[in-house]
Amino acid sequence: MTGASGFVGRRLATALDEAGHEVRAMTRKPDRYSGAGEPVAGDVGDEASLRRALDGCRAAYYLVHSLDDADFEARDAAAARSFARAAADAGIERIVYLGGLGEDSDDLSAHLRSRRQVERLLAETGVPVTVLRAGIVVGHGGVSWEMTRQLVAHLPAMVTPRWVHTRTQPIAIADVVRYLVGVLEAPEARGRVFEVGGPDVLEYLEMLTRVAEIQNRKLWIVPVPLLSPQLSSRWLSLVTDVDLQTGRSLIDSMTNEVIVRDDSIRRVVPFEPMSYDEAVLTALGERARARREAAGDRPRRAGLLARGARG
Repeated sequence: MTGASGFVGRRLATALDEAGHEVRAMTRKPDRYSGAGEPVAGDVGDEASLRRALDGCRAAYYLVHSLDDADFEARDAAAARSFARAAADAGIERIVYLGGLGEDSDDLSAHLRSRRQVERLLAETGVPVTVLRAGIVVGHGGVSWEMTRQLVAHLPAMVTPRWVHTRTQPIAIADVVRYLVGVLEAPEARGRVFEVGGPDVLEYLEMLTRVAEIQNRKLWIVPVPLLSPQLSSRWLSLVTDVDLQTGRSLIDSMTNEVIVRDDSIRRVVPFEPMSYDEAVLTALGERARARREAAGDRPRRAGLLARGARG
């Protein structure tokens, strides 16, 4: 599994391990990996390392994107080609890829065009690819979710461009992971493209206001038609910790409607996904637990340092 230490990967590794699968967690720094599965060194920019990491595996999850790079389209394309070649040579039976929602007939952003290109490139060497296309994934640590949360947390009022009225279909990270595990265990999912989303279709404006309401915050939003994506991304980098390039890539995509048109995944992996409000509450709860754990660890570390100094 690539991206084992990332937002989706670390949760997926745990879920696959709990489901009884043997997991090989690929990371550039295996000595620092503390998640589920067996860590193995690998880098999508180094095809030889991919061949070593994939050797002996039956299936591979591809969870790699380069949004923080201005040349992310070329980088992601090169990485997908290398991975496809290495997977074919290793005898991988199936690749599972998490891509992005969006209508092919629409004028897709560079970000979503890149996701489509990666889908095609992964399949070029003949290994069957199962694709899950998702929109905004809600969960603690996710870039799109953190952008939403921080905007609400830091600003009592905001001036926004027209994309706040674009419709999207957010999905909880737990449900994304459930689908990713489910398609691996479903033979009928082999070589197919699925669209995944939660039960709520919302404008970005509604997403922001719901987060504010859940946290009992007042939020005033004034849409401004002429606010450009470049200005929006610069403004975003000032009021959140999302870097400028990632923010630009995400904002460019917010002009595309990303909703589920084909719900066939519900028959392959049947369950009821969380509502948006439930996903938000879960994400906020995860963040609160993480902060408590981090705060509890600081005194313990200080004690260890003090004892070490006395020793």
